[in-house]
Amino acid sequence: MPPLALRVCSVRRATPSTRILRVELNGAPFEYQAGQLAMIGREGHDLRVPYSIASCPAESERGGYLEFLTRMDAESRLRDVARGERLLVHGPYGSFTLPSETGERDLLFVAGGTGIAPLRSMIRQAVLTGGGSRLRLLYSARRPDEFPYLSELRGLARRKQIELALTATREVPDRWRGDRGRITRDKLSALVATTDLLCFVCGPASMVEEVPRMLRELGVDGRRIRIEEW
Repeated sequence: MPPLALRVCSVRRATPSTRILRVELNGAPFEYQAGQLAMIGREGHDLRVPYSIASCPAESERGGYLEFLTRMDAESRLRDVARGERLLVHGPYGSFTLPSETGERDLLFVAGGTGIAPLRSMIRQAVLTGGGSRLRLLYSARRPDEFPYLSELRGLARRKQIELALTATREVPDRWRGDRGRITRDKLSALVATTDLLCFVCGPASMVEEVPRMLRELGVDGRRIRIEEW
């Protein structure tokens, strides 16, 4: 299928280094699974860049939009995209997805930085569709102001819809109430109440390499650990 040319309907700040882009579907068909990605380009340019879809299918169906989390650094191809611009969106792609109707009731998500995007899609889909799963998220970022979707996630935690654990790895002020330091086996152990759980890991390469090893050491079957490098 040819890519869809979709208008950017909103651009908002997520953190000092990231933004959230929404493109309106305007009735265009775009069926996807929570956790998948799309290839995005700008009109008049051949380059396509993969971005995980941060919205979930239930949101897209109800609201008529797709949402993406983008970085603001010099390497980002979408750092200066403005509201009203059209983006070429092709997809979806990827097998890093939330299972549907599989009977899974114990889900652990481990995110690092912007790796939250596909996991946010999965969590929102599970919450909005009322699957009854136990959802736990361990989320790591460099600084307390570098957690995209933090306010939303804390709201889900207050409503007992997810269990949320945060850890900041570098510049941490005294007022920070989350954990400190990199994700460790002890931090994971606190969330692994049973080894019969399905785990999703997305973040920097070093985290994606270390976390599955630690989960296996805690007794989680490697076949129940799914990874996406970000």
